Amino acid sequence: MADETRKIAFICSKGNLDMAYPALVMGWAALGNGIDVTIFFTFWGMDMINKDRVDHLEVPPIANASMKMNMMGVPGYLGIPQIAGVIPGMTAFATALMNSKMKKLEVPTVREYLQMLVDAGAKLYACKMSVDMFGLKKEDFIEGVQDIVTAGDFMDMTDGAQIIFI
Repeated sequence: MADETRKIAFICSKGNLDMAYPALVMGWAALGNGIDVTIFFTFWGMDMINKDRVDHLEVPPIANASMKMNMMGVPGYLGIPQIAGVIPGMTAFATALMNSKMKKLEVPTVREYLQMLVDAGAKLYACKMSVDMFGLKKEDFIEGVQDIVTAGDFMDMTDGAQIIFI
């Protein structure tokens, strides 16, 4: 057992910008610690690997009760009032704000993070049911997505892994 490689698998089910980073950051940390990393993208999480969507992920402030970034001199602990999320342009504003903060911290973009993960040995898979439901095919995904697999296939290939659902 001591010789067995540790394994971790992430299930990414959400395509919002703020929901893309947890698996990417934790996956990168795991690879750095010699842990085998597999990421399964399902439902809206496939936006992270979709060629047409990966560079256009957004942060919708509506229904995001934990959104607490400093904005226009308003302290972060006050957050963005939920009603402000319905104002036209708020999603674009919140997205630009998050992208700006990430850039200042020199955090790679989602596309760059995915490429780093693939280059370091992470395995990326798209969910067959979601692919079929959305009428997608392998060509719709960024380079590095290894295959389109069923949930059962994913369970088999990650047997013994710690699984984290995001």
